[in-house]
Amino acid sequence: MWGVKQKSYNCERCGNDFVSRAALRYHFHAKHLGKVHCETCSVEILCGAPSHDSKAEHEVVLVNNQRSCWNMTLRRETKFVAMGTATSCRMCCKQFGSVHAREHHEKQKHHFTANKRAQMATNFKPESFLEYTTPMEINTFVKKNLRPILGPVKLACTSEVEGIITFIKEIFPLPITSIIKGGSYVKGTDTQDFSDVDIVLFSKAFASIEDCQRTTPEVIEELGNALIKSSWTRRLVMQKHTKFSLRFYFKCYKNHHGHSFDIMPCYDMFASVLSTGPKESFYHKLYLCNDDDKIQLYSMALLKYQVEFVKASTETVKDFIRLMKHWFKTSFAEPTKENKFRRLPSSYTIELITIYVWELAGKPIFFSFVQGMRAVLKLLTQYQEISITWHRHYRPNFPIFQKMFLKQSRPFVLDPVNPTFNVGENSNAWDEVAHVARQSLLKPLFNGIAAKEPWLFTNNW
Repeated sequence: MWGVKQKSYNCERCGNDFVSRAALRYHFHAKHLGKVHCETCSVEILCGAPSHDSKAEHEVVLVNNQRSCWNMTLRRETKFVAMGTATSCRMCCKQFGSVHAREHHEKQKHHFTANKRAQMATNFKPESFLEYTTPMEINTFVKKNLRPILGPVKLACTSEVEGIITFIKEIFPLPITSIIKGGSYVKGTDTQDFSDVDIVLFSKAFASIEDCQRTTPEVIEELGNALIKSSWTRRLVMQKHTKFSLRFYFKCYKNHHGHSFDIMPCYDMFASVLSTGPKESFYHKLYLCNDDDKIQLYSMALLKYQVEFVKASTETVKDFIRLMKHWFKTSFAEPTKENKFRRLPSSYTIELITIYVWELAGKPIFFSFVQGMRAVLKLLTQYQEISITWHRHYRPNFPIFQKMFLKQSRPFVLDPVNPTFNVGENSNAWDEVAHVARQSLLKPLFNGIAAKEPWLFTNNW
């Protein structure tokens, strides 16, 4: 699954790739030669351009930048598609053409040195499981603290979640033709202290994808008001919703735990097409689409297949995923005002990387969590070499896959059900992930631990 690197020449100024050094040189002379980035507004201008120095012009550009920052804050909350956050500054959210250009800006403008990164990235909790010294302690920790409680509590939880979903279907403002459920709760990777549930409601009441774009905010507003006025209101904590998603926290069984809900209305055409026919025509439409909102709506139809991919893992692998997600939650420092635009990899990205490493080990039914976690952490330390693909939903010679693979940016973790979506692009802080992974490998849990079968392949990492 590790791809062969294709030779390309990258423009550090705008991030575009070229097949030859001559093509890159021609592009640079034509587009960038004699131009610099204005330190005030980050716009590329001709050296010494007098008109650009005017205060009025700067104010216009800065207002536009602020609007972009606001839009990007909303985009960062999207669930299904990457919006280029890998090339956005984690301090001021300015966009750049390449990761290299963004990192150069962070060093020059914000003095984001290696020492500063280390201080802002790491915050191991005092009770971190990384302080354990034996694999047996980890097994006990997973069973006692991470696995959802079974028995009557699990049955009651299932009943409550289905109850709120049924109620949402009853009060939904539009007729529902089909429903897709997702999130860690449905995939079976939820933990005792966190669970999320995604619900996509398809309706033929939307006349078109454009109509869905236009009217979804009104539908979400009406649904939210109905929930607030219902008998469930005392058990709901409404959260800031996005353009296409109603969000709330649901207090579940006796308020002992809860679930984070995302309710997403969607145009019905794509669900029915995907359930009956090949996906390749759908992928073509997705690849050619240049509207971020439409891409978001298109991609909702793929939730079912994302869930199935993760859900097919063994129970031991799901415990492994829980452990890695808990490591993420307890090892990184919270963002501050200074780096409030930092975005760590999504939980879905962590799930896919964990499954990939398990598959590299030969899909063992039983394995050591310490060995498996050590393998994932070692892979994260060299994130710039990660190239992960699957071919269960699209062929290796599928043109869109080949185009995505040739222009891949690292880390490259291609969604197994969507060849147009590199989930690694959702993060602009992979260097912080690598730093925390390296520090984690120095903890007592991994002291003196050497790779054993079937994890010997990690010796080459």
